[in-house]
Amino acid sequence: MPTDLSRRALTDTAAGATLTSDPRSFERTVRLGSGEQCWTFVSTELLQWGVKTRSGFSVVGDPAVVLGRRFWLVAHVGPFRIHEPVQVVAVVDEPARVGFAYGTLAGHPVRGEETFLAERRTDDSVWLTIRSQTHPAAGLWRLAYPVALLAQRAYRRRYLRALLAQG
Repeated sequence: MPTDLSRRALTDTAAGATLTSDPRSFERTVRLGSGEQCWTFVSTELLQWGVKTRSGFSVVGDPAVVLGRRFWLVAHVGPFRIHEPVQVVAVVDEPARVGFAYGTLAGHPVRGEETFLAERRTDDSVWLTIRSQTHPAAGLWRLAYPVALLAQRAYRRRYLRALLAQG
């Protein structure tokens, strides 16, 4: 696996574009549970990449979500390992709202951004929203774009269930 992420460019210039609703983005929201225990679990896991690791990914290095930090996410697809370079482009850490957005770096199988936001509403319920904008990557990955979209749909279903187990 390549290790140097410092020279890789973000593949989209609109960092943080998925933090708000946009009809051009994929968006789903699910209720994870309610109460303090659920909120503590979800908010802690989310800011440690738990939504990804509980969905079958590995995160190389310290998993703390920090603005500007770059990571290798490793998708486990059967016997294959797909290394995805990403950068955290936004972090939300408020009393009733936490989450982050990451953008893809050059060499990622797709081009775009993904956001995971947890919200604790006034009725004490805890919700997870996932938003993403995805486009074909440059180079040879462009040829695999239709397959990447299928994999992305499967992973999105996993993301929406990932924090339910303990939540």
